Amino acid sequence: MPVQLSRNLWFIKGDDFPPAETAEADGPVAVSCGLTPERVLKAYRRGIFPWLSDCGMVLWWSPDPRMVLAVDNFKCSRSLRKALRSGVFDIREDSAFAEVMQACASVPRSGQEGTWITPEFIAVYNVLHDRGIAHSVETWQNGQLVGGLYGLQIGRFFFGESMFAYRSDASKVALAHLVARLKEQGVTHIDCQQETAHLASLGARLMSRALFLTLLKTAGVAEAA
Repeated sequence: MPVQLSRNLWFIKGDDFPPAETAEADGPVAVSCGLTPERVLKAYRRGIFPWLSDCGMVLWWSPDPRMVLAVDNFKCSRSLRKALRSGVFDIREDSAFAEVMQACASVPRSGQEGTWITPEFIAVYNVLHDRGIAHSVETWQNGQLVGGLYGLQIGRFFFGESMFAYRSDASKVALAHLVARLKEQGVTHIDCQQETAHLASLGARLMSRALFLTLLKTAGVAEAA
């Protein structure tokens, strides 16, 4: 059972999470000493995701509002359509999952020092990849990995974790490929977690936590609390 540390924060030892609704809008809902595949999967089913804190603890979040991309609202710019038609990139899925995670961990990001994607995270998500839950989409050029993204697919939701690009449009091309594939499979939304101008330019929008949790239920993701 989770231990209540304060009105809005719980310490978890196993796989039991408090309801996401108990979190403050911009604060964590829970903290733990580590993560396991089972813990990560249960968290996503409840609208919660992990980040690593500065002190090495895992913080579990359910922000309100939440950035979400409805696949039907994906914006494919003229330059992106040109990149897709050019054939300059080779798109693959699940051929270099660990490498994509490592690239996402190492690529410099404006306003961010360090990364939450530690070797422990990579190991746990690789187990989920082996189980067919975590997936990567990779952009290759001349036999080199130059962009990509990874996340978890549960029910009719894809939970995006991170993306990277070493070449212009490389991550956008991967996302466009993912959107097309998700549409074919009846997946309706991509969870983008946090708001950024880049995601907004691609069609992602903020939604309330309440609406997000409702979507998880209708998309066959959520489990009973």
